Amino acid sequence: MNAMKGQSRLDQIMDFLKSHNLVTVDQLVAAIDASPATIRRDLIKLDEQGVIIRSHGGVTLDRFISNQPTTNEKLHRNQSEKQAIAKYAVSMVKAGDSVVLDAGTTMMEVARNLTHLPLRIITTDLHIALFLSAFKQIEVTIIGGRIDDSSQSCIGDHGRRLLRNIYPDICFVSCNSWSIERGITTPTEEKAGLKQDLIANGRKRILLADSSKYGAYSLFCVTRLDSLTEIVTDKGLAEKVQHKLKQQQSFELTLV
Repeated sequence: MNAMKGQSRLDQIMDFLKSHNLVTVDQLVAAIDASPATIRRDLIKLDEQGVIIRSHGGVTLDRFISNQPTTNEKLHRNQSEKQAIAKYAVSMVKAGDSVVLDAGTTMMEVARNLTHLPLRIITTDLHIALFLSAFKQIEVTIIGGRIDDSSQSCIGDHGRRLLRNIYPDICFVSCNSWSIERGITTPTEEKAGLKQDLIANGRKRILLADSSKYGAYSLFCVTRLDSLTEIVTDKGLAEKVQHKLKQQQSFELTLV
């Protein structure tokens, strides 16, 4: 019976951590109705299992992403948040702009909302390129190169050379993981390099990422957040994180 109660408590801790970016022992004590000593013992167990990260500020899930999620896996996640982010992103685009769209489901939402404008679009994403090619007022360039089967987008040196030689008005970059501490990260070196080139020459360099991706991380750093001009995310971001991001002087934070 005690072993079952212990496991139930561990499950409760994990559920609480999944809905909070960073928690303290006191918060877990209040949420789970257990003593501080018991909570600390449970955290030691979870730490030994490698599923949490303990720091002076508290405890968070170890949200390491080792592989690129597929487009199908991401398709139905956080749809309303992605739609709100996309609609705001489009409000920053004006007729005649040159716009780089990264790959991904959020970027597809941006593409769906751009069709009323005459634009020059450069994209890495096959789905976006095919969709926008149906609209005569939009000039579409796909960067070319090898196709990444998980995201159905272009990767490799061919596309990177093109990206290095354009100076677009706006670059919209997407990601599966981002944070103040680690910046934007990705599971592969190849993807990291491509995204670096994607945003390098943009007059505006804007991250579009819903709050569920905050705090996760992968092996390779694309860029620190201070290289961006703006971050657009949703209001699900923890208040402490919002406050930290708003203190940064190098970019604007928009919550939709």
